Amino acid sequence: MPLQALGYVGFGSAALDDWRQFGTRLVGLQTVERSPSLLAFRMDDRKQRIVVDRAMPDGERFFGWEVAGADALDALAARLERARVDVTAEPRTLADNRRVRGLISFRDPAGNRLEAFYGAAIDDTPFSPGRSISGFRTGPLGLGHAVLTVKDISAVMPFYVDVLGFGLSDYMQKPFRAYFFHINARHHSLALIETGKNGMHHLMVELFSLDDVGQSYDVALSEPDRVSVTLGRHTNDLMTSFYARTPSSFMVECGWGGREIDPATWQPSELQDGPSLWGHERVWLPPADREMARQMRMLAAAAGLRAPVQVMEGNYKRMSGACPWWDGVSGKS
Repeated sequence: MPLQALGYVGFGSAALDDWRQFGTRLVGLQTVERSPSLLAFRMDDRKQRIVVDRAMPDGERFFGWEVAGADALDALAARLERARVDVTAEPRTLADNRRVRGLISFRDPAGNRLEAFYGAAIDDTPFSPGRSISGFRTGPLGLGHAVLTVKDISAVMPFYVDVLGFGLSDYMQKPFRAYFFHINARHHSLALIETGKNGMHHLMVELFSLDDVGQSYDVALSEPDRVSVTLGRHTNDLMTSFYARTPSSFMVECGWGGREIDPATWQPSELQDGPSLWGHERVWLPPADREMARQMRMLAAAAGLRAPVQVMEGNYKRMSGACPWWDGVSGKS
């Protein structure tokens, strides 16, 4: 795949003070003071991952997709030009601003500004979260995933799959139409939701501890209208998460326990049980779709739909069995 991971994102907003509070107090990001008109956040050893720029109009956004190096960037630019996509080789000043060694820019069919880069700068000081958290799961998986709203998925999907090399993870047709795409072991680094308009839906960040998510949820519950999707667990990437309304017109999903896939062998399928195993009441859905999503969760529960939690070594403690029936069905006896 030409692209390796979602490396950074940027959003236009004049509400820098609100973003500073949201990013540090709720999400746990580290603020990097850049200028009176630009706010940046760290979430690991890199100098910046998320940028909020007052000079950009509200609603404007960019997404930085990482490649292996200068040769890979040149090859991607040539590939885009063969597909008749306008490509701009950005100057050193912008690369310095993005804290990378080199980058190009182009747009997807929905008008989103995409940037491809290599050589992200590493900070010489340790990551210091805005509140007490265990940290964010990034590295080769990237900073998380981005979900975009589009007028028509069929008009956008070929660009990401055929030109940029994303693989389809899975898709669903109800209670809304959504397609999920991967470029590494993260179940999806990008998703498209068909809503009839182009825009930003949410950005997901994954924390190391379930308690980090629960404590973020407590912070969100303490603020009026901050929770846009209640705590729940997804059916496809198995993430336990909630969604918080940002100071801009989109959400941030704070999650834990996302599944890994093998891109070489993964087979996409249609999701039949809805987007969530439980929870995730979506206050933004129209009433009819919201009721459909609720009924799908009830049917999944009645059918006994379950999934093992996705944990890392050292992040769990095995319990002894306490029920002969459970020991039998789980293979312990």
